[in-house]
Amino acid sequence: MAASTRALFLSCFHGSGGGGGTSEVSRRLVLRPRYPSMPRRPRSAAVAGEGGERGGGGDGDLEAAAVGAEEEEKVAVFEVSGMTCAACAGSVEKAVKRLQGIHDAAVDVLGGRAQVVFYPAFVSEEKIRETIQDVGFEAKLIDEEVKEKNILVCRLHIKGMTCTSCASTVESILQVVPGVQRASVALATEEAEIRYDRRIVTASQLTHAVEETGFEAILITTGDDQSRIDLKVDGTLNERSIMIVKSSVQALPGVEDIKVDPELHKITISYKPDQTGPRDLIEVIESAASGDLTVSIYPEADGRQQHRHGEIKRYRQSFLWSLVFTIPVFLTSMVFMYIPGLKDGLEKKVINMMSIGELLRWILSTPVQFVIGRRFYTGAYKALSHGSSNMDVLIALGTNTAYFYSVYSILRAASSHNYMATDFFETSSMLISFILLGKYLEILAKGKTSEAIAKLMDLAPETATMLIYDHEGNVVGEKEIDSRLIQKNDVIKVVPGGKVASDGFVIWGQSHVNESMITGESRPVAKRKGDTVIGGTVNENGVLHVRATFVGSESALAQIVRLVESAQMAKAPVQKFADQISRVFVPLVIILSLLTWLAWFLAGRLHGYPNSWIPSSMDSFQLALQFGISVMVIACPCALGLATPTAVMVATGVGASQGVLIKGGQALESAQKVDCIVFDKTGTLTIGKPVVVNTRLLKNMVLREFYAYVAAAEVNSEHPLGKAVVEHAKKFHSEESHVWTEARDFISVTGHGVKAKISGRAVMVGNKSFMLTSGIDIPVEALEILTEEEEKAQTAIIVAMDQEVVGIISVSDPIKPNAREVISYLKSMKVESIMVTGDNWGTANAISKEVGIENTVAEAKPEQKAEKVKELQSAGRTVAMVGDGINDSPALVSADVGLAIGAGTDVAIEAADIVLMKSNLEDVITAIDLSRKTFFRIRMNYVWALGYNIIGIPIAAGVLFPSTRFRLPPWVAGAAMAASSVSVVCWSLLLRYYKSPKLGR
Repeated sequence: MAASTRALFLSCFHGSGGGGGTSEVSRRLVLRPRYPSMPRRPRSAAVAGEGGERGGGGDGDLEAAAVGAEEEEKVAVFEVSGMTCAACAGSVEKAVKRLQGIHDAAVDVLGGRAQVVFYPAFVSEEKIRETIQDVGFEAKLIDEEVKEKNILVCRLHIKGMTCTSCASTVESILQVVPGVQRASVALATEEAEIRYDRRIVTASQLTHAVEETGFEAILITTGDDQSRIDLKVDGTLNERSIMIVKSSVQALPGVEDIKVDPELHKITISYKPDQTGPRDLIEVIESAASGDLTVSIYPEADGRQQHRHGEIKRYRQSFLWSLVFTIPVFLTSMVFMYIPGLKDGLEKKVINMMSIGELLRWILSTPVQFVIGRRFYTGAYKALSHGSSNMDVLIALGTNTAYFYSVYSILRAASSHNYMATDFFETSSMLISFILLGKYLEILAKGKTSEAIAKLMDLAPETATMLIYDHEGNVVGEKEIDSRLIQKNDVIKVVPGGKVASDGFVIWGQSHVNESMITGESRPVAKRKGDTVIGGTVNENGVLHVRATFVGSESALAQIVRLVESAQMAKAPVQKFADQISRVFVPLVIILSLLTWLAWFLAGRLHGYPNSWIPSSMDSFQLALQFGISVMVIACPCALGLATPTAVMVATGVGASQGVLIKGGQALESAQKVDCIVFDKTGTLTIGKPVVVNTRLLKNMVLREFYAYVAAAEVNSEHPLGKAVVEHAKKFHSEESHVWTEARDFISVTGHGVKAKISGRAVMVGNKSFMLTSGIDIPVEALEILTEEEEKAQTAIIVAMDQEVVGIISVSDPIKPNAREVISYLKSMKVESIMVTGDNWGTANAISKEVGIENTVAEAKPEQKAEKVKELQSAGRTVAMVGDGINDSPALVSADVGLAIGAGTDVAIEAADIVLMKSNLEDVITAIDLSRKTFFRIRMNYVWALGYNIIGIPIAAGVLFPSTRFRLPPWVAGAAMAASSVSVVCWSLLLRYYKSPKLGR
């Protein structure tokens, strides 16, 4: 929650970087300064500093210093203690802003913090801190926030990890790199997410650190290249053309970096999307090369998918090649030995006591051991070279023991006239083959855990129709372009049945758009001029012209993908249990296998085995060796390591497909424990927007005519209730923008109502006191209606015409559909619901009674909501808070799980652990139910993984052998080990078929 808290806190201030206006939250939390703001940049004369007029710097130097200072703008956050009210915050803000070199400052009295955007060339953090203390408050610099602008999160794809031990090794190496604040390595996704300070370490250095551990690392993103494009160049790329291309591209505004790879004919460009775009880049490169080069989007699929497909192909080929050699080994050792004619041929001696069958098995098993199985040697070497051990170590030890003992046995037979060889070549070759099969099936299954992300990425259409305008703004043509070439402010035409190619807003046309693939909302949403649309959604009917606003990595679809990817990287606390076991698992298994072999060998030597115990072809050493190998290869740390991450990956993907964005394993683990949910009222249990819910006419007149008069009077009002009435009046007219009758002598009385002359009639619209002060008598019938509406927590608006009450309009913030059913269903899940609102007790009681909530707190300030959450937590409850992520931010942060009600495009609500994209209360149930089912799967995965090892290892060690003569051949033990990982992944994959609970069932 620390990161969420920090992000939430920053959102309460001005936009990042310090530029721009005050945010909506900041306007609520911080007292506005009552004095002129400081200029954007300190005056040049101030640069002289302590030297006064000494020094020879002229105005040009001073201007340069000022420009340099602006480039080095920093953000510092101070913890300020002792503030009790808005006046305190105002005094701190005023004092800080008076300092030279301050760009902006904002103070959060609730959080006890002050954020200052400043120029370090003119003022220091220490000076700012002293200024705050001079005002009379204690101030402490929070270092993490000072560095916030330089803190990036990079992602690496890591090849070669086979088990949790590998992931732990890479993670521990990254965490000790200077400048790395946090590193998380996920075995299931084969990715690393690293939070680092770019002033101390670079992304390339992090990649090098991983490669030094013996694994291959591929950089996915450095964290600062928000918009990057790979272009393919057809034509000759020599030194001259590369120089021309680089200089031409770098001259474009917004271009941050360009890299050219002549071998791949690939140009990678990082740029600012608000200043340039891929289409401009392509045009510049082609024109600079005078037509000698043709440029297009580099035809490269998602790197992770490419790697996964390549890995699947390699394991399949390895497995098939191993079968070519292993099947003959199996037949010569297990089948042909029981066929009289073939048996005699295989037992024919070649050199002394070495037979043809033994020689064939040696020749056939050698490629399997050293060529096909070389990946296990590589993995074991990497692990051991860094002082750790993994599954590859166990496989390499087990197969090498079987192989080299067999080689020793047959070589001894070849040099002896009476020694009968016993080989285990089938053990080593079959063991490798079964493990390769298991890994192949495991990778296939793991690939399905990230299907949700792949489906999200496939939502964007491949092409788009761009409209071409002339200088007068008229459409003169259309052009079909690659959707990846769309730039900001392009106008895209979307035909019925087509996909919206980019986030934007409608500038022409009206239609219904199916947004279910993004928000999960099943019903098509009406769109008309001015409405926003989301890229990847489907236009149902009608033609739309959409102006692109967010493209590339800034689009809602890209943000959702990034959020889900980050969620899949985040480890659940329960994963620590598996990590701790995995650290000591392999060494313990090696020790146990040696003890097993020693125990059986000594037992045979000291006490002897009954003849019936030992097969005729074995001695006590060979029997003990087989038990030791079986123990070594049956133990599987991989199943433990995959138990949690695979389930979390599937759950976060499934949640995203249903409009519930879960930010990682921590949120899932906390949500499944929730037994108490605190709901905000406005915008959570209610729609959050006033609408007309009832109309009572006291005189005979047509309802359409009644609303024509009322709307004509209210259309000039800015009051939310007035706007609600006008919106309702529009329903009586089919045209999109109806023109209301002109209102004459319009007067608005703040807090009371409006009056005007409409078509010769005196119209008054307002509350009871407005009517009484205007000398209008309110009939008894109207008074009864007013009382009735107030009991329903509805606002009654009186309408009078020519000094006579003609009707009453009831306006309310209606309760969301199924709110009562949701509360009832939560009760059946043994989750208590509590409503905490800042509204008055009358409205709060009416709403809580209607939805079925028994425990209500009204007239609560933001900090009191957080106090209520903490009070419940201190009573031993696991509390979830459901709010809009802004007004309820302190409570959202304080809760064990914060659920933010937000629109599908607002995926950056950092205060919450879970974002409900549809703003649908039913998704609260989905989030909790999905988390419970996910952790049921995780628990069952651990039961299976631990149970398999607890039961399998003793059986492999020969516990049943004395009583039943049952022994587990090593190749069967290896097959069981491979099957355990596959079974864990498949059990997690069953979450893909999750269906959210249906209310009323």
